[in-house]
Amino acid sequence: MNSESEQQVEVITAAEEENTVIDAAAEAPAEAQTDVAALTEELAQANRRADENWDKLLRLQAEMENLRRRTEKDLDSTRKFALERFAKELLPVIDSLELGIQASTSDNPEVVKLREGSELTLKQLTAVLERFNVLVVDPQGEKFNPELHQAMAVDPSAPGEANTVVKVFQKGYVLNDRLLRPAMVVIAQGGVEAPRVDEEA
Repeated sequence: MNSESEQQVEVITAAEEENTVIDAAAEAPAEAQTDVAALTEELAQANRRADENWDKLLRLQAEMENLRRRTEKDLDSTRKFALERFAKELLPVIDSLELGIQASTSDNPEVVKLREGSELTLKQLTAVLERFNVLVVDPQGEKFNPELHQAMAVDPSAPGEANTVVKVFQKGYVLNDRLLRPAMVVIAQGGVEAPRVDEEA
């Protein structure tokens, strides 16, 4: 009798254990699905953050590259035009030398020596400026260029084509293709032919 009871108890216990296993198995897929869904969401969030960080990195790299280029451009500009102010201050000195040379027309030996010394000084000064890319704009006989020349007057009686420079009042100067000072010029109005010189028979 006891053994039958024990057998019945064992059967009931076995059945309960089996039901527990079945219930656990039934619950497992739901929990697993929940875990998979949570992990998928976490992965999606991690991917979004990675994409955002990657985008930020690309933007930062682009900004750094732009900054590098701007800095290089500014440094290059500073190097090229560092002498601009100094060169502008020298231009009146050159003008004075040129005016002195033009005014010294006497044949007096002292004046001739002074003129030769001034010409040599002017030549040396011009050569030094050229070494630092300060170049003279002397457009005598050239076409008028408003980017480099400043017209002071128009000469209606000057022979030649219209807008041709017939006289230079003051030379201009450029530093690395940047205008320091325009050349002050007189231009021809045009339409006037050069006077003919009749040859004597």
